[in-house]
Amino acid sequence: MDITSDIHSRHISRQFNQELEELKTHLMAMGGLVEKQIQEAVVALLDGDSDLARRVVENDRAVNDMQIKIDGECTQVLARRQPAASDLRLVLAVIRAASDLERIGDEASKIARNAADLIEGNNGSRGFVEVRMISEHVRRMVRDALTSFARFDTELALKLVHEDEEVDEEYRTAMRSLMTFMMEDARSISPILSLMWILRSLERIGDHANNLAEYVVYLVKGLDIRHTDPDDLDERAITRKE
Repeated sequence: MDITSDIHSRHISRQFNQELEELKTHLMAMGGLVEKQIQEAVVALLDGDSDLARRVVENDRAVNDMQIKIDGECTQVLARRQPAASDLRLVLAVIRAASDLERIGDEASKIARNAADLIEGNNGSRGFVEVRMISEHVRRMVRDALTSFARFDTELALKLVHEDEEVDEEYRTAMRSLMTFMMEDARSISPILSLMWILRSLERIGDHANNLAEYVVYLVKGLDIRHTDPDDLDERAITRKE
């Protein structure tokens, strides 16, 4: 059943409505914090700001705490309300989404740690163009994934599933470029490896944003598209599968 035909405002219990809305609100707040973590980790690298890099690492604990809080709230809703249909899908989607946001926070922390190492070694700015380009792309994906979740927007979610393939190609291109740098100058191996780990973290963030988009389709349409070829997915095809 499409969630738009079973909207939460029809619950007899106003308190239940409020609990479901709070789950979404807290997930969006966690998403906002995670998006900020990504931005600040990359800014720390590009600006050579070691203090900012350390703050990003320290703030990862706040992301973890938010996931624990959301998981606890979802558990209480499941135990007290025993939700069915779209309500159950919402709770399950929030649990899954919070897990992916926590992992995005972990990747942002890894970026910040590698940035701190590069800053300490004063290793120049080689590879920063690639980092800037991919980081802007995946940050936009995370923001759009959260927007699609908040609005139950499957069209935007499906767009993100296709965008993940673009990030993967950008990542492969950047890695080939950095490999060339290492072959040309053996002294660059250590800093280039740190940049490769940063790019790997950014690519993983794109994967997690893709997961968030897939949860939106599950939430709204009740369909699991995790192992479906993106070329087979569009709004019309999903509508036919209902």
